[in-house]
Amino acid sequence: MGTPQTPYDAVLHAARDVAKLDNALDAEMLGAALLGSVYSVAETERDAAVRDFVAGFLAATSRRRSAAATTIRSVFAALVPDAEGAGRVRPGAATPAWAAQLGRVHLTGCWSYGDVYGDQTSYLATFAYDDPAGGSAHAVVTLLDHNIGITKDVFVGGPPDRILDQVRQMCTGDELTWFRDEEPARMRAEVTRHLAITDGMTELPGEGSLATDRALLGARLALLPQAAGAATPAAEPLSAAERTDLVRRFLAAPEAARFGLDAIDGAELASLHFCLSLLLDHAASFPDADPMRWSPTVAGLFLLDWVHRRAVLDMDDAALLPRVLRAWAGYAARKRGLPEQAAAQTDTAIEEMVPEFARLYSTGERRSPATAAVAQLMADGVDPDDPAALDAWIEANRHRLTDDPA
Repeated sequence: MGTPQTPYDAVLHAARDVAKLDNALDAEMLGAALLGSVYSVAETERDAAVRDFVAGFLAATSRRRSAAATTIRSVFAALVPDAEGAGRVRPGAATPAWAAQLGRVHLTGCWSYGDVYGDQTSYLATFAYDDPAGGSAHAVVTLLDHNIGITKDVFVGGPPDRILDQVRQMCTGDELTWFRDEEPARMRAEVTRHLAITDGMTELPGEGSLATDRALLGARLALLPQAAGAATPAAEPLSAAERTDLVRRFLAAPEAARFGLDAIDGAELASLHFCLSLLLDHAASFPDADPMRWSPTVAGLFLLDWVHRRAVLDMDDAALLPRVLRAWAGYAARKRGLPEQAAAQTDTAIEEMVPEFARLYSTGERRSPATAAVAQLMADGVDPDDPAALDAWIEANRHRLTDDPA
């Protein structure tokens, strides 16, 4: 065969042996991998790019009668049934018998598991073909990252009993993980919600098989029941009144007393409330805005990155912030009922981050341009409430505030 002339020709060439496969599952996995190349190179709206590609492929190959062409057309139609033309695809005379089983699977079980902090949740669903001729039973495992708000990875494989047993054993032996039976409708809703964010990313997570299994995941999710009523929305940031009430309850808690926060007064009081506002602002920046969800990972994101990019701290703020964070994380862990080991690990992690936090504060290397400008303004003693002084400072420092050469 010569060099493929179009992307559709390239796919036909890559699928030239599809009709020789043993079953529908192998064909669906091959088809998903081929569509994964389209998904991975799309710059945005990746799911739409795959759907459009399948529609174009079906139109461009409508007159092809080879076994490979008619079979891969059936595979794509089963994987992306909402693509234009998918409903009109019919098996060809040379299509293997197992093609009638493409996509004809049923759910046999659904579970979820994750870490007690709430950083990540995995959903595990098992499927079997209605007719065993379609292929072996298989598991679909989907990893959600709640710190980024995306579906981070997908795995399709088997045997499902072995995968399920491995996950159960892993969770049973680790106090910091949980495992439970799951409602299929919840899996569909949660994975779909997070997958929508992933589909719109300009750059995909660098590891795993997300791209190659994305189309097969979508086809399997479509078989799960939909939740009754509207989908559960992501948690919204607290209102001003709710923030005030939460801070009041925290300051009356034993964790605040343990770190001496209940005794702070005078000039330090302003720093205390500023630090608390930063914790709540950081929580509100997550897709699921839960101010009580703190882990070693979340603490690191806050203390070693976010706060340097988003806030200007004076020396009192910087000295107090790690202590406030340790107290708040301990309070949140108790209110959420986390194991003592989980709370202890977060506290230790924060304590170990303090030297790096102090270094980043002193160097200012992670400050955003806007934050750096405000820090310099404060260092120069300019009153931001004095319009004339502020205008004069901006004019004198214009070369620092733009990318243009001085």
